[in-house]
Amino acid sequence: MKIAVDAMGGDYAPQVTVEGAILAARECKTHVILVGDKDKIQRELDNYDTKDLPLTVQHATEVVGMGESPSVGLRKKKDSSIRVSFDLVKSGEAQAVVSAGNSGAVLATAIFVLKKLEGVDRPAIAAIIPTLKGGTVLLDAGANVTCKPSHLVQFGVMGDVYARYVLGKQDPKVGLLSNGEEDTKGNELTRDASAVLKNSFTNYMGYIEGMDVYNGSIDVVICDGFVGNIILKMTEGLVEALGNTLKDEMGKGIRSRLAYFLAKKPLENIRKRFDYSEHGGAPLLGIDGIGIISHGNSSSKAIKNAIMMADRFVTNRVNPHIIENIKRNKELQKRRFWGQIKEKIAHPEGKKKKQTTEDTQ
Repeated sequence: MKIAVDAMGGDYAPQVTVEGAILAARECKTHVILVGDKDKIQRELDNYDTKDLPLTVQHATEVVGMGESPSVGLRKKKDSSIRVSFDLVKSGEAQAVVSAGNSGAVLATAIFVLKKLEGVDRPAIAAIIPTLKGGTVLLDAGANVTCKPSHLVQFGVMGDVYARYVLGKQDPKVGLLSNGEEDTKGNELTRDASAVLKNSFTNYMGYIEGMDVYNGSIDVVICDGFVGNIILKMTEGLVEALGNTLKDEMGKGIRSRLAYFLAKKPLENIRKRFDYSEHGGAPLLGIDGIGIISHGNSSSKAIKNAIMMADRFVTNRVNPHIIENIKRNKELQKRRFWGQIKEKIAHPEGKKKKQTTEDTQ
C-alpha cells in the first residue's frame, strides 16, 4: 500500500507534513510518497534518520495557495502537489491521498481526477464530531451547499459504511438533522429524504435535533453541506473557547492552580477527546479513490493519524462496501416502488371502500 501525501499543503508545510509522514512510516510501516518540491522535502528529511523507512519523494513544481480559487488551481496548476498526488492514485501508483492544503482545491481535484464512485451522485465530506460516547460521523460537512433528498439518502448509506468499517460500530444509528423530532417538522428536503430513509436498510432513527449531535445517541448525522459546515466550525470554535476559558480560570489564585493539579489527568483526557488531530482529517466519501482532507493548521501528529486513517480505508475496502450498499439501497427502493404500484393495480378501490365503510359506521 502507498499513500500520497501533499507535502506542500498546510500552514506549516513541508516541516509538519514530512515529520508526520516519518511518524506514520515508523509506526504502521505504510509506504508514503511525499509529493512536492523535491529540494525542500529533502532538506526536511535530512533532519531525521529515515534509513530503511518506506518513504519516497515525487517532485511537483507548483503549489495551490490556501487563499487561491480552487477552480484556478485546478485549471492553471496541473503540476501542483495536490494534482500530482491524485494523479498517482489515478494511475495506480498510490491508493490514497492525504492533504492539509486548500480544501476547496483538494475537493475539486479529487472529483475531477478520480471521478465519482458508481451510484454516487454527490461525494461528501465526513467529519468526526466529539461526543459523550466517543465520536459521531457528520456528513456532509461542506462539500454540497444545496442537496436533493436522494443525496441525503446516499450520505446516510456512506456514513453507515464509514462508521461500520472504519470506526468499528456494529450497527450504527443514523439520524437526519432537523428542527424537531416530530415527523411534521423539517422542510421539504428533510421530509422527502426521511420518507426514503425509513425504508432503507440503514438503522435509521428518524429526525434528530442539534442537541443530539453531541450526546452520543446517534452514530451518523446527515445534513446538507451548508448546515454541516456551520456545525463543524461552530464545534471547533466552541472547543477552543472552552479551553481558553478553562485556562484563564485555572490561573486565578492558588486554589485554582491546586484544583488544576488534581484534575490534570481528567482534563488531559477531555482535551484528547476534543482534539481534531486524534482523527487526522475528514475523508471525502464517494470518490473513486481515497482522499483525506486535513485541517490547514494540522500538526505532525494530525498528519500521521490522517495517513493511518487512509490506510484503514484501503485495508477495510470502504469504497467497494459503499458501491455495494448504494446498489442494495436502490434495489430496495425499486422493489418498494413497484410493490406499491402492484398494490394499487390489485386494489384500485381499496381506499374508497375503506372510507365508505367508515362513513357507514
